[in-house]
Amino acid sequence: MPLYPTAEYLESFDAGRGQRYYLFGSNAAYAEVVGFYRNIMKNGGRTIFEAPAMQQWELAKFQEQTMAYPPSVVVKDYAWGGAEGYLFVDGTKEKRFKTVIQIVPVAIVR
Repeated sequence: MPLYPTAEYLESFDAGRGQRYYLFGSNAAYAEVVGFYRNIMKNGGRTIFEAPAMQQWELAKFQEQTMAYPPSVVVKDYAWGGAEGYLFVDGTKEKRFKTVIQIVPVAIVR
């Protein structure tokens, strides 16, 4: 899955059932990041929330028996309504991001 050019890896989490999800932050505007994924995915995705804005693109069909979370790309606007952005803390360093990208890759079943 191509990653938005200015996105920075933040962290990953165990989603269960052998899946992980990965968070990336960017200070690009939400609309720019959504436009990038619309172009890559060749569709508009689906709007999850209008405010704060959140858009999702499915990467594979969700299989409830083997997956904890749908394989997807989700983009969320953390600067909505004048907010300062998503606060990421790494040790003693703090950084804020206007837009967060969550990627849940397709799990490889063994």
